[in-house]
Amino acid sequence: MVSKGKAVLIAAFVGLGGLMLFFYLYANSYQPQLEQITINVQSIKVLDVNKITNHADLQVKYVLYNPTTVTSTISTINYDLYANGQDVGQGHYDVEDIPMTGRPALFPASNMTVTDKFDLIKSDNIANIYDAILKGAPVKYEVKGQVTIESTLTMITKDFDVTLG
Repeated sequence: MVSKGKAVLIAAFVGLGGLMLFFYLYANSYQPQLEQITINVQSIKVLDVNKITNHADLQVKYVLYNPTTVTSTISTINYDLYANGQDVGQGHYDVEDIPMTGRPALFPASNMTVTDKFDLIKSDNIANIYDAILKGAPVKYEVKGQVTIESTLTMITKDFDVTLG
């Protein structure tokens, strides 16, 4: 026979385990919806050029579309930028240090635009591409990376590969 104290303790642990299982299953139920969010590159343009250090700042403008019924937000975008098939560097958009309530919200059935500043540094490997970008010549961009999408109870990391131009 089990004493009352042990029965209460066992019931409390079983209840706590059931509650944890419920939250785990509930949070994971949103992951398929978050996977439906799409990311595209709207534009890439030159912001500033430093001819002394052979350094240019590019603005990469992303458009995210949320076809779901779940409000979410974006915390990070890590990406590699390619111009005419050549790797020109890595970029990183990050708002993880901002609480979720302060980040731009991606509401259901709506778009959100996010901009990032990409540092393009001229090197021997990309000198032709660097010059073409600064002259405004037609350049085909490809952006490959990962975006971290968060909702209230869950978070996913989604791979993307988009082209522009």
